[in-house]
Amino acid sequence: MSGASLPRWVVAIAVVGGLFVVLPLVALALRVDWPRFVPLVTSDSAQAALLLSLRTSLTAAFLCVVVGVPMALVLARTSFRGQRLVRSLVLLPLVLPPVVGGIALLYTFGRRGLLGSSLHALGIDIAFSTTAVVMSQSFVALPFLVLSLEGALRSAGTRYEAVGATLGAGRWTVLRRITLPLVLPSLVSGTVLSFARALGEFGATLTFAGSLEGTTRTLPLEVYLQRETDPDAAVALSLILVAVAIAVVGVAHRVRPLGGSAMPSIRPANDRDPVR
Repeated sequence: MSGASLPRWVVAIAVVGGLFVVLPLVALALRVDWPRFVPLVTSDSAQAALLLSLRTSLTAAFLCVVVGVPMALVLARTSFRGQRLVRSLVLLPLVLPPVVGGIALLYTFGRRGLLGSSLHALGIDIAFSTTAVVMSQSFVALPFLVLSLEGALRSAGTRYEAVGATLGAGRWTVLRRITLPLVLPSLVSGTVLSFARALGEFGATLTFAGSLEGTTRTLPLEVYLQRETDPDAAVALSLILVAVAIAVVGVAHRVRPLGGSAMPSIRPANDRDPVR
Protein backbone atom coordinates (compact mmCIF):
# COMPACT_ATOMS: atom_id res chain seq x y z
CA MET A 1 0.00 0.00 0.00
CA SER A 2 1.46 3.35 -0.97
CA GLY A 3 1.43 6.37 1.29
CA ALA A 4 -0.80 8.24 -1.17
CA SER A 5 -3.68 5.82 -0.46
CA LEU A 6 -3.77 6.71 3.22
CA PRO A 7 -5.58 9.67 4.79
CA ARG A 8 -3.11 12.35 5.83
CA TRP A 9 -4.20 12.23 9.46
CA VAL A 10 -3.20 8.55 9.61
CA VAL A 11 0.28 9.41 8.31
CA ALA A 12 0.50 12.32 10.78
CA ILE A 13 -0.32 10.07 13.75
CA ALA A 14 2.20 7.50 12.51
CA VAL A 15 4.88 10.21 12.35
CA VAL A 16 4.04 11.30 15.91
CA GLY A 17 4.33 7.69 17.05
CA GLY A 18 7.70 7.35 15.34
CA LEU A 19 8.98 10.55 16.94
CA PHE A 20 7.76 9.29 20.32
CA VAL A 21 10.18 6.36 19.95
CA VAL A 22 13.07 8.14 18.23
CA LEU A 23 13.25 11.43 20.16
CA PRO A 24 14.26 9.90 23.52
CA LEU A 25 17.10 8.07 21.76
CA VAL A 26 18.22 11.31 20.10
CA ALA A 27 18.06 13.08 23.47
CA LEU A 28 20.18 10.31 24.97
CA ALA A 29 22.80 10.65 22.23
CA LEU A 30 22.89 14.44 22.70
CA ARG A 31 23.62 14.05 26.43
CA VAL A 32 26.65 11.82 25.90
CA ASP A 33 29.94 13.36 27.05
CA TRP A 34 31.73 12.43 23.82
CA PRO A 35 35.26 13.59 24.87
CA ARG A 36 35.03 11.21 27.86
CA PHE A 37 33.02 8.51 26.10
CA VAL A 38 35.80 5.95 25.72
CA PRO A 39 37.10 6.28 29.32
CA LEU A 40 33.52 6.08 30.62
CA VAL A 41 32.66 2.84 28.81
CA THR A 42 36.04 1.19 29.42
CA SER A 43 36.21 1.56 33.19
CA ASP A 44 36.85 -1.65 35.12
CA SER A 45 33.28 -1.86 36.42
CA ALA A 46 31.78 -1.13 32.99
CA GLN A 47 33.94 -3.76 31.26
CA ALA A 48 33.12 -6.35 33.92
CA ALA A 49 29.40 -5.62 33.59
CA LEU A 50 29.52 -5.72 29.77
CA LEU A 51 31.45 -9.00 29.62
CA LEU A 52 29.15 -10.57 32.23
CA SER A 53 26.08 -9.42 30.29
CA LEU A 54 27.38 -10.84 27.01
CA ARG A 55 28.38 -14.14 28.62
CA THR A 56 25.13 -14.68 30.49
CA SER A 57 22.95 -13.47 27.60
CA LEU A 58 24.61 -15.88 25.17
CA THR A 59 24.14 -18.72 27.67
CA ALA A 60 20.51 -17.75 28.21
CA ALA A 61 19.87 -17.63 24.45
CA PHE A 62 21.42 -21.10 24.11
CA LEU A 63 19.18 -22.43 26.89
CA CYS A 64 16.16 -20.85 25.21
CA VAL A 65 16.99 -22.78 22.02
CA VAL A 66 17.52 -26.06 23.87
CA VAL A 67 14.24 -25.78 25.78
CA GLY A 68 12.19 -23.55 23.49
CA VAL A 69 12.45 -25.60 20.28
CA PRO A 70 10.84 -28.72 21.81
CA MET A 71 8.21 -26.53 23.49
CA ALA A 72 7.30 -24.85 20.20
CA LEU A 73 7.19 -28.21 18.41
CA VAL A 74 4.85 -29.67 21.03
CA LEU A 75 2.56 -26.64 20.92
CA ALA A 76 2.46 -26.49 17.11
CA ARG A 77 2.47 -30.16 16.14
CA THR A 78 0.43 -31.83 18.86
CA SER A 79 -3.04 -31.46 20.32
CA PHE A 80 -3.94 -32.17 23.91
CA ARG A 81 -6.40 -31.09 26.56
CA GLY A 82 -5.44 -27.83 28.19
CA GLN A 83 -3.14 -26.80 25.34
CA ARG A 84 -4.42 -23.22 25.33
CA LEU A 85 -3.79 -22.93 29.04
CA VAL A 86 -0.27 -24.33 28.65
CA ARG A 87 0.44 -21.87 25.82
CA SER A 88 -0.82 -18.99 27.96
CA LEU A 89 1.41 -20.03 30.85
CA VAL A 90 4.46 -20.36 28.58
CA LEU A 91 3.89 -16.86 27.22
CA LEU A 92 3.12 -15.39 30.66
CA PRO A 93 6.62 -13.88 31.19
CA LEU A 94 5.91 -11.60 28.21
CA VAL A 95 3.33 -9.65 30.20
CA LEU A 96 4.49 -10.42 33.73
CA PRO A 97 6.43 -7.62 35.47
CA PRO A 98 10.07 -8.82 35.58
CA VAL A 99 10.26 -8.11 39.31
CA VAL A 100 7.39 -10.55 39.86
CA GLY A 101 9.28 -13.11 37.80
CA GLY A 102 12.33 -12.58 39.98
CA ILE A 103 10.29 -13.06 43.15
CA ALA A 104 8.79 -16.26 41.70
CA LEU A 105 12.26 -17.59 40.88
CA LEU A 106 13.48 -16.63 44.35
CA TYR A 107 10.66 -18.56 46.05
CA THR A 108 11.37 -21.54 43.78
CA PHE A 109 15.18 -21.73 43.74
CA GLY A 110 16.06 -19.56 46.75
CA ARG A 111 17.61 -21.16 49.81
CA ARG A 112 14.17 -21.45 51.43
CA GLY A 113 12.29 -21.91 48.16
CA LEU A 114 10.21 -24.77 46.83
CA LEU A 115 13.20 -26.54 45.25
CA GLY A 116 15.97 -24.41 46.69
CA SER A 117 15.80 -25.99 50.15
CA SER A 118 16.45 -29.44 48.68
CA LEU A 119 19.21 -28.07 46.45
CA HIS A 120 20.77 -26.32 49.46
CA ALA A 121 20.83 -29.65 51.32
CA LEU A 122 22.86 -30.99 48.38
CA GLY A 123 25.25 -28.05 48.62
CA ILE A 124 23.80 -26.21 45.61
CA ASP A 125 22.87 -22.53 46.06
CA ILE A 126 21.51 -20.78 42.98
CA ALA A 127 20.15 -17.46 44.20
CA PHE A 128 22.50 -14.46 44.05
CA SER A 129 24.93 -16.22 41.73
CA THR A 130 25.81 -16.00 38.04
CA THR A 131 23.58 -19.03 37.48
CA ALA A 132 20.69 -17.00 38.88
CA VAL A 133 21.45 -14.28 36.32
CA VAL A 134 21.22 -16.80 33.47
CA MET A 135 17.99 -18.27 34.86
CA SER A 136 16.42 -14.82 35.22
CA GLN A 137 17.36 -13.91 31.66
CA SER A 138 16.13 -17.25 30.31
CA PHE A 139 12.82 -16.88 32.17
CA VAL A 140 11.96 -13.58 30.49
CA ALA A 141 13.51 -14.40 27.07
CA LEU A 142 12.10 -17.88 26.47
CA PRO A 143 8.63 -16.76 25.25
CA PHE A 144 10.20 -14.72 22.44
CA LEU A 145 11.70 -17.85 20.88
CA VAL A 146 8.65 -20.08 21.51
CA LEU A 147 6.22 -17.51 20.10
CA SER A 148 8.34 -16.90 16.98
CA LEU A 149 8.99 -20.56 16.26
CA GLU A 150 5.47 -21.80 16.95
CA GLY A 151 4.03 -19.25 14.53
CA ALA A 152 6.52 -20.31 11.85
CA LEU A 153 5.70 -23.99 12.37
CA ARG A 154 1.99 -23.36 12.02
CA SER A 155 2.53 -21.23 8.89
CA ALA A 156 4.76 -23.89 7.30
CA GLY A 157 2.06 -26.52 7.73
CA THR A 158 2.64 -30.27 7.72
CA ARG A 159 2.36 -31.19 4.05
CA TYR A 160 6.12 -31.53 3.46
CA GLU A 161 6.48 -33.58 6.62
CA ALA A 162 3.65 -35.82 5.42
CA VAL A 163 5.41 -36.29 2.07
CA GLY A 164 8.63 -37.18 3.88
CA ALA A 165 6.85 -39.72 6.04
CA THR A 166 5.18 -41.16 2.94
CA LEU A 167 8.63 -41.65 1.39
CA GLY A 168 9.68 -43.63 4.45
CA ALA A 169 11.51 -41.05 6.54
CA GLY A 170 11.35 -41.63 10.29
CA ARG A 171 10.23 -39.02 12.85
CA TRP A 172 13.79 -37.95 13.68
CA THR A 173 14.71 -37.71 10.01
CA VAL A 174 11.60 -35.64 9.22
CA LEU A 175 12.36 -33.31 12.14
CA ARG A 176 16.05 -32.94 11.27
CA ARG A 177 15.83 -32.71 7.48
CA ILE A 178 12.41 -31.12 6.83
CA THR A 179 10.84 -29.40 9.83
CA LEU A 180 13.84 -27.57 11.28
CA PRO A 181 15.26 -26.40 7.90
CA LEU A 182 11.83 -24.98 7.02
CA VAL A 183 11.68 -22.81 10.15
CA LEU A 184 15.41 -22.09 10.44
CA PRO A 185 15.05 -18.32 9.70
CA SER A 186 12.42 -17.99 12.42
CA LEU A 187 14.60 -20.01 14.78
CA VAL A 188 17.51 -17.64 14.14
CA SER A 189 15.27 -14.59 14.51
CA GLY A 190 13.76 -15.90 17.74
CA THR A 191 17.22 -16.68 19.12
CA VAL A 192 18.43 -13.16 18.33
CA LEU A 193 15.38 -11.62 19.98
CA SER A 194 15.86 -13.84 23.03
CA PHE A 195 19.47 -12.73 23.28
CA ALA A 196 18.39 -9.07 23.05
CA ARG A 197 15.75 -9.52 25.74
CA ALA A 198 18.25 -11.29 27.99
CA LEU A 199 20.81 -8.54 27.47
CA GLY A 200 18.34 -5.89 28.61
CA GLU A 201 16.92 -7.81 31.56
CA PHE A 202 16.87 -5.84 34.83
CA GLY A 203 14.05 -6.49 37.29
CA ALA A 204 14.15 -10.26 37.58
CA THR A 205 17.96 -10.24 37.70
CA LEU A 206 18.09 -7.65 40.49
CA THR A 207 15.47 -9.52 42.53
CA PHE A 208 16.78 -13.07 42.08
CA ALA A 209 20.52 -12.53 41.56
CA GLY A 210 21.28 -9.21 43.29
CA SER A 211 24.02 -6.84 42.20
CA LEU A 212 27.49 -8.19 42.98
CA GLU A 213 30.22 -6.68 40.78
CA GLY A 214 31.80 -9.29 38.53
CA THR A 215 29.28 -11.95 39.58
CA THR A 216 25.71 -10.75 39.04
CA ARG A 217 25.96 -7.05 38.12
CA THR A 218 25.00 -6.96 34.47
CA LEU A 219 25.18 -3.87 32.26
CA PRO A 220 21.58 -2.68 32.94
CA LEU A 221 22.29 -2.90 36.69
CA GLU A 222 25.56 -1.01 36.19
CA VAL A 223 23.68 1.73 34.33
CA TYR A 224 21.16 2.00 37.19
CA LEU A 225 23.89 2.26 39.82
CA GLN A 226 26.04 4.68 37.82
CA ARG A 227 23.02 6.96 37.43
CA GLU A 228 23.21 7.65 41.18
CA THR A 229 26.93 8.46 41.26
CA ASP A 230 28.07 9.29 37.70
CA PRO A 231 25.23 10.26 35.32
CA ASP A 232 27.67 10.73 32.41
CA ALA A 233 28.80 7.11 32.73
CA ALA A 234 25.17 5.95 32.90
CA VAL A 235 24.36 7.83 29.69
CA ALA A 236 27.41 6.43 27.88
CA LEU A 237 26.63 2.85 28.94
CA SER A 238 22.99 3.34 27.96
CA LEU A 239 24.12 4.32 24.50
CA ILE A 240 26.08 1.08 24.28
CA LEU A 241 22.91 -0.88 25.08
CA VAL A 242 20.97 1.13 22.49
CA ALA A 243 23.62 0.40 19.83
CA VAL A 244 23.53 -3.32 20.64
CA ALA A 245 19.71 -3.31 20.52
CA ILE A 246 19.70 -1.57 17.12
CA ALA A 247 22.21 -4.09 15.77
CA VAL A 248 20.13 -7.00 17.08
CA VAL A 249 16.90 -5.64 15.59
CA GLY A 250 18.72 -5.13 12.28
CA VAL A 251 19.91 -8.74 12.26
CA ALA A 252 16.43 -10.01 13.16
CA HIS A 253 14.86 -8.03 10.29
CA ARG A 254 17.37 -9.32 7.77
CA VAL A 255 16.29 -12.90 8.46
CA ARG A 256 13.35 -13.82 6.23
CA PRO A 257 11.31 -17.03 6.02
CA LEU A 258 12.44 -19.46 3.38
CA GLY A 259 10.50 -19.56 0.18
CA GLY A 260 9.19 -22.65 -1.49
CA SER A 261 12.39 -23.04 -3.51
CA ALA A 262 14.29 -23.50 -0.28
CA MET A 263 12.34 -26.64 0.53
CA PRO A 264 14.84 -29.30 1.58
CA SER A 265 15.12 -32.27 -0.71
CA ILE A 266 13.45 -35.48 0.38
CA ARG A 267 15.18 -38.63 -0.66
CA PRO A 268 13.08 -41.71 -1.43
CA ALA A 269 12.70 -44.53 1.06
CA ASN A 270 15.37 -46.71 -0.51
CA ASP A 271 17.93 -43.89 -0.03
CA ARG A 272 16.83 -42.56 3.33
CA ASP A 273 18.93 -41.83 6.37
CA PRO A 274 19.01 -44.88 8.61
CA VAL A 275 18.80 -42.73 11.72
CA ARG A 276 15.22 -42.35 13.00
